[in-house]
Amino acid sequence: MQPMTRRDLVRLLGLLPLASFQRPMSSPRREPRQGAHRRPNILILVFDAFSAQHTPLYGYRWSTTPHLSRFADRAVVFHSHYAAGSFTTPGTASLLTGTYPWSHRAVNLQGTVLDAFQDRSIFHLFGTEGYHRLAYSHNMVVSSLLNQFREEIDDYTVTRDLCLQDPYASQRLFASDFTPAVQAESLIRRRGDSSSSLVLYEIYRLWMSYRERRLNARYADRFPRGLPGQEDRVFLLEDAVDWTMRQLDAMPEPFLAYLHFLPPHDPYHARKDFVGRFPRGGAPAAKPSHPLSAGVTEEWLADASREYDEYIAYADAEFGRLLDFMEAAGILETTYVIVTSDHGELFERGIWGHITPVLFEPLIRIPLIISRPGRRVRRDVHASTSCVDILPTLLQVAGIPRPVWCEGELLPSVGDQEAAADRAVYCMDAKGSSRFGPLAKRTVTVIRNRHKLVHYLGYPEYDDVHELYDLNDDPQELRNIYSSRRGIASDLRALLSDKSVELQRRV
Repeated sequence: MQPMTRRDLVRLLGLLPLASFQRPMSSPRREPRQGAHRRPNILILVFDAFSAQHTPLYGYRWSTTPHLSRFADRAVVFHSHYAAGSFTTPGTASLLTGTYPWSHRAVNLQGTVLDAFQDRSIFHLFGTEGYHRLAYSHNMVVSSLLNQFREEIDDYTVTRDLCLQDPYASQRLFASDFTPAVQAESLIRRRGDSSSSLVLYEIYRLWMSYRERRLNARYADRFPRGLPGQEDRVFLLEDAVDWTMRQLDAMPEPFLAYLHFLPPHDPYHARKDFVGRFPRGGAPAAKPSHPLSAGVTEEWLADASREYDEYIAYADAEFGRLLDFMEAAGILETTYVIVTSDHGELFERGIWGHITPVLFEPLIRIPLIISRPGRRVRRDVHASTSCVDILPTLLQVAGIPRPVWCEGELLPSVGDQEAAADRAVYCMDAKGSSRFGPLAKRTVTVIRNRHKLVHYLGYPEYDDVHELYDLNDDPQELRNIYSSRRGIASDLRALLSDKSVELQRRV
């Protein structure tokens, strides 16, 4: 008999009824440190796939986020804030390391940062200064990154602990090999492993389908489209918010908490009281199809956009509960609270979602709202900023030295500094390239002031093509002015050329 491999074990265990339907237990209370602390607490709240362009703070027509607007009344609101990547892996890795994707190389769909970056994360830097560090995410892609930084996190709550159902065994059985193990499980669930037993697979699929139907039936009155979740994991955002309140009430101080919630990421399963809140036919005018379009119909995109708005409103309501708690508990008087996302979402030009090589504004411009301890008034910042700026800014407010490898700059107004003149920020998609070789198949954009240059490289149908937009005169990005604004195009191309060494290097 051949010995059982880890891959065989993952396949076998995937057939067992590992899904847990128990509600998460309350965490044991930890006594806060005695005495006043001199450094502020840090709370980072990430709502996955949250586009700034679906938020009234940034000019959206529907009232999707009244509670976020209420929070903004006592915070700094950044109006031109960009993700460094167009999907979860690079966007999150850049936020956690203060570096762009060409440096950390977490560029693939469930990639991780280079080994050298394991001690270059926000968790490592704050841990060296005595911060208690907590992290959680509903998203298994984020869990791959958090698992990589696990030794630097004091309180790491795994995804399954806040799920109603999570059949993945990887996080429990293969902590040291979490990413390849969870990829193997995902492949089996998608029937991508042709060597697996179809009989065993069908037994597993039917068992999981039965359990999922029972769970959805239990909550059908509250969630008519099904429970929130992703790839066989289902959860209640309400549970995660309740858990967050308990953690904030009990954590030692000073603390750094990174909490990454899946809503409003698809599937857009809003609670019943938000379904139908926004009218049909309210979608903006259709835009021309892009050469890299996926061919999704305008009607489908309009319906999906409306359901996305409903899901945002649901997430905002739960954020409102958390905000009420923080106000009542005095947490806002001692804590920097950062609300942001890892990337946005697209519903135009025949493209839906965020797994696409294009880098239009709804996909990469994300909310950033930061409240400092005791702040009472709102301030608006319109200068371009990047998610790589969050780490160096938080280091400054905590009095921690900034490392030389950090690529971000200080955010205007948070540390009382002003915006840098002619600041350029970048975003990249290179999921089709190897993390270890030249990033030959990629889309890179640079934004400086009002202009945005996008360079597509390595796509057979759209190779070595540039697009240039004036975001002031053409915020919908309908007119490519690359040929008519040669001076501006040349200046921005030079900025991208400065990054060519990083883009072409092998690691």
